[in-house]
Amino acid sequence: MLTLYITRHGETKWNTEKKMQGWSDSSLTENGVKNAILLGNRLKEIEFNAIYTSPSQRTVKTANLIKGERKIPLILDDYIKEINMGIWEGETLADLKNNYPEQFDFFWNAPHLYKSIDGEDFFEVKNRISKALKEIQDKYSSGNILLVTHSVVIKVLLAIFKDLPIEKIWEPPFIHDTSLTVVEMINGTAQIVLEGDLTHRQDK
Repeated sequence: MLTLYITRHGETKWNTEKKMQGWSDSSLTENGVKNAILLGNRLKEIEFNAIYTSPSQRTVKTANLIKGERKIPLILDDYIKEINMGIWEGETLADLKNNYPEQFDFFWNAPHLYKSIDGEDFFEVKNRISKALKEIQDKYSSGNILLVTHSVVIKVLLAIFKDLPIEKIWEPPFIHDTSLTVVEMINGTAQIVLEGDLTHRQDK
């Protein structure tokens, strides 16, 4: 059995400023660093075959904080980068709502209708994430893999596992920073064991 441990990067400066990040980046906050370390402590007894991380600075930093001193291969994978938001990146949610009201509404309320001006739509993200999943399953028939990625990627992954259409990707739970999702892959079938769990953050 192959078990996937999936987490979102720690909180970033732009998260606190309610700015779109996408392929752009901002540094982890003190809180983001703390939460990543807490998750690392939670997972310290798990023997990981590898850690797959988006190449974004915020995910690589989070992955290294979780890994700590352990010698686990760290693989940077473009397929699990966040959705490319194009010219929306670095803009506040409030400004985007004012300047692009229709597409902003589609993004959150009808994601299957959302079309980026110069970035990606959710179907393009699903296509590349499906490739990442196939590559991991082809390489590992058993063991434990940690994926350190982003909110849209995790929501699309969950939609794939649940066989949900794109229009339903924003259904609960909300994916908080460093939340933990665990999925068991048995003969190509996914069983979700945990979804967006924050147990490691409850006693901080």
